[in-house]
Amino acid sequence: MKYSASIIALALAGTACTQTKPTQELPNIIYILADDLGYGDLGCYGQEKIETPNLDKMAAEGMLFTQHYSGSTVCAPSRCVLMTGKHTGHTVVRGNKEFQPEGQFPMKAEEVTVAELLKQAGYTTGAFGKWGLGFIGTGGDPNSQGFDEFFGYNCQRQAHRYFPEHLWHNDQKVILEGNDFKETETYSANVIHEQAIKFIKDNKNKPFFLYYPSTIPHAELIIPEGEMKQKYQGKFQETPYIDSNPGANYGDEDFEVKYYCSQPEPRTTFAAMVSQLDKQVGEVLATLKEQGLDKKTIVIFASDNGPHKEGGADPEFFNSNGNLRGFKRDLYEGGVRSPMIVWWPETIRQGSKSDLISAFWDVLPTLADIASISVPEKIDGISFLPELLGKKQEQHDHLYWEFHEQGGKQAVRKGNWKLIKLNVYNPEKTQIELYDLTNDPEEQNDVSQRHPDIVTQLEEIMKSEHLYNADFPFDGS
Repeated sequence: MKYSASIIALALAGTACTQTKPTQELPNIIYILADDLGYGDLGCYGQEKIETPNLDKMAAEGMLFTQHYSGSTVCAPSRCVLMTGKHTGHTVVRGNKEFQPEGQFPMKAEEVTVAELLKQAGYTTGAFGKWGLGFIGTGGDPNSQGFDEFFGYNCQRQAHRYFPEHLWHNDQKVILEGNDFKETETYSANVIHEQAIKFIKDNKNKPFFLYYPSTIPHAELIIPEGEMKQKYQGKFQETPYIDSNPGANYGDEDFEVKYYCSQPEPRTTFAAMVSQLDKQVGEVLATLKEQGLDKKTIVIFASDNGPHKEGGADPEFFNSNGNLRGFKRDLYEGGVRSPMIVWWPETIRQGSKSDLISAFWDVLPTLADIASISVPEKIDGISFLPELLGKKQEQHDHLYWEFHEQGGKQAVRKGNWKLIKLNVYNPEKTQIELYDLTNDPEEQNDVSQRHPDIVTQLEEIMKSEHLYNADFPFDGS
């Protein structure tokens, strides 16, 4: 595989950092975020068709969470929640809104991110993968939000394609040799992975925070021929996926990045991509051990939302939502329940499971807690560090989500009650559903008519948790 001169130069360059205080006892922190990986896509969560030995081993050596939730049911708002510790009723980014010619609606410069907090504590900070929270030079630029180094896709629309013409290293465009939307030579997920591994090695002698938002296994379904694809070929009955949009396929005259390529073996390819993600996670953990960093590094793995049904993906076949109702863009459990595995050798009890009700907005206070630093006021998260250490854990009174597509949706979970409101923009069509997750985890039986008092209580929470945002108005305007 050939690399451009820009990548070669990047591989030879070190990462500079100015530390603000002695940091000998700070643990390294790695947060790996899969893209559209379902709650049931890993073996340790019940997957039977796809092999994920490294993540299964990570769970066996660490703690597996069974009731962890993503920040949203689509990419950008979920990642904004993760970075800021605020749920979607309070975040600045609440939906996937495009920014031309490249990028998405930016975070405000004054937002305080987990990277900024850790940088102030003396961490070298790096982000490698898909950003989607602000283009170069905006307030949401990763370099403006606390990251010393960024490499990958700034724009999640560009990230629809695994063979893009370019990626970004900070504010410099990196041309990928052999990729011109006709030829497909340089697989972006592999290039990004190599740079993430390099970041670990470059910073092995000082505390670092590595945010690794992988693009796998989001559509498009494509992976280079090789070991991973061969592992699954012939195992599944296939129906080829054909994208008939002009410009969908590499080599099309009017190629457009927003589409997905056709794929003759969609099930084989999806399984291979998940296994490739698993392999890369295994390589991160192996690198830590090789560098003598495993005992002083915490690694967290999660997914940004539920499984998608785009580009030929078949979540029903793989049971990607783990028998939960819903997929990406739903506020049912299948759309927002996320796998989460935490690995911290000799600190977390091996093979432990947690049913703590937690969410992406808890990550910022948890990492701040680990680094012994204070958090901004008016965040929504609660540190789950006590849970990791086997100590008394503070509980959420409730969790809240809002989603600004498909007529507007809201959801609240309080204890084992889950209230979902659909068609929020149109009061005449608004629909309320209530589920008892203890007896009905698959959300099949709406019991709202039997518990009007619970409905009223949770509707009041919805009203109180939604803060008006002019950029994402929740009134249909």
